[in-house]
Amino acid sequence: MKLTDNVLRSFRVAKVFRENTDKINCFDFSPNGETLISSSDDDSIVLYDCQEGKPKRTLYSKKYGVDLIRYTHAANTVVYSSNKIDDTIRYLSLHDNKYIRYFHGHSKRPTCSFDPEGLIFAAGVNSEIIKLYDLRSFDKGPFATFKMQYERTCEWTGLKFSNDGKLMLVSTNGGMVRLIDAFKGAVLQTFGGYNNNKGISLEASFTPDSQFVMIGSEDGKVHVWNAESGLKVAVLDGKHTGPVSCLQFNPKFMTFASACSNMAFWLPTIDD
Repeated sequence: MKLTDNVLRSFRVAKVFRENTDKINCFDFSPNGETLISSSDDDSIVLYDCQEGKPKRTLYSKKYGVDLIRYTHAANTVVYSSNKIDDTIRYLSLHDNKYIRYFHGHSKRPTCSFDPEGLIFAAGVNSEIIKLYDLRSFDKGPFATFKMQYERTCEWTGLKFSNDGKLMLVSTNGGMVRLIDAFKGAVLQTFGGYNNNKGISLEASFTPDSQFVMIGSEDGKVHVWNAESGLKVAVLDGKHTGPVSCLQFNPKFMTFASACSNMAFWLPTIDD
């Protein structure tokens, strides 16, 4: 099935999971799309089976807290940041629930991203500058620096590359998301018109084909735009009980997930 405006408008919540007692602060799909792992402010890590549509396992990080969870190159290891004692990044084996190593030296939540090839690293600085580094010549400093117009009303909270590597998405704690040309640094679109009056960090995401941009909102809805035209395609109501802080499309299957303190799995209701 191909993603079109009509297919996106047809998405409905297929399952809701209430495994958490506090906000889900981050989640990530495995590269093969078969599993999803989430981190929550209740100090839990929940592993979901996307094919069977059910939670598989729950782990805890009560002492250190857990945030910014991400799969590594393997589906049985993850990295996440602590959010209690310090901001140390922990490398965890899901197989035996043991730490492989620790990465110290972080003092706050970073705004950064790798391109799809894993060779270009983008870093957002002071909510107005994007620096691009080539990992093959990282010691030479950034090969490109893009200065954006500084917005006094909000701060950058996320930075993502599209799957084709041509676009970057800057999410903020305000009521706007910016689409940026990854080669020239030009702002191509500014998406708005969703609720975020409390200055919450809301995750914006591309669809896997890089054609659409999605973000959750304070009132529990999901907003979708066409990346090229900038037009809003859909507003989807997932009946979330709180702000949709996390939102991602599955990299391999026609489904996406959104989260407040509950996790919702979505499916299309038409074949296009």
